Amino acid sequence: MMSSYGKLKLVELFYDVISPYSWLAFEVFCRYRNVWNINLKLRPALLGGVYKGAGNRSPDEVPRKFHYMAADLLRLGSYAGVPLRVPAQPVNVLMAKGSLEAMRFVTAVAEKETGGDAQVEKVSRELWMRIWSNSQDITQLSSLAEVGLNAGLSDKKVQELLEMSQSKAIKDKLWTTTQEALDYGGFGFPLTVCHVNGEAKIFFGSDRFELMAHCLGEKWMGPQPVHPSVTLSQQPAFMRAAMAH
Repeated sequence: MMSSYGKLKLVELFYDVISPYSWLAFEVFCRYRNVWNINLKLRPALLGGVYKGAGNRSPDEVPRKFHYMAADLLRLGSYAGVPLRVPAQPVNVLMAKGSLEAMRFVTAVAEKETGGDAQVEKVSRELWMRIWSNSQDITQLSSLAEVGLNAGLSDKKVQELLEMSQSKAIKDKLWTTTQEALDYGGFGFPLTVCHVNGEAKIFFGSDRFELMAHCLGEKWMGPQPVHPSVTLSQQPAFMRAAMAH
């Protein structure tokens, strides 16, 4: 497991693009990365593996919870400025298709990343946009190739990453990261691990930012902070469009 990096407090975000609540947490953390004194580390993992390892149940197995979640996501998306929309066939998307190939692809991107998580951030966002905003496929290799190109990767790089995503090394890496989430005590995503004074403090969900700020010694300014260090050019395209109107 990781330790603090320099004077910045390390924050690990374990996520799976099959989780819409993870998208909310992801975007908020990306906005606060230059506001709070943190070193944000994106940790792509497999939600299904965490559910299985923790003995948890998927929301679609609890009808009332699943019904509530559909309305809750629309409210939260509006509040956080994230274009969340429930897919046309949510049960099919969540359970029948899943995100295994997508998360292997993100893991391959993470393994080839140099100098931070910039490409991981872009690819992950493109995947969330496809599944949770545009109701598009994320399971076929052709879909993942389109995601990579939309994230700014070259065709050669995309093909290299797709091939790499099918390797044993990447499959093992994804399961290792998933196990790390379980080792921290995770039972679902998003799972945030804040390293403070040598202690790993875990938080589940996308609605614990005020408490995380308190533990990190930072200030919570809502999901869309107005701060000099967050410029318009640093925002994803959907946010720049919203702010321009």
